[in-house]
Amino acid sequence: MTTLTIELQPDAYEQLADAAKRSGKQPSALAAEWLTERLPVAAQFNERERVRAALRTVGLLTELGPELQKRAEDATMSLEEVQEALDQVGGNIVWL
Repeated sequence: MTTLTIELQPDAYEQLADAAKRSGKQPSALAAEWLTERLPVAAQFNERERVRAALRTVGLLTELGPELQKRAEDATMSLEEVQEALDQVGGNIVWL
């Protein structure tokens, strides 16, 4: 870990401190989080990967377990056939 010291205008620090308080973090931790999010290391993922990572983080996207993975590998329907079947029963499908 490396230490970085920065100088901020008082109003900028006040805004940072307020945002940190709302998030339950120290100003330095929040500033480090914001900087890390904006650096090229964080930007190495494309938009789809970032969305999937965010969904996974909040529990809205999980990986298939071994049984469902096997069933998916054994599936023979095309995407068009799945869409047609859903259309017949009035279902919707969203592809990520």
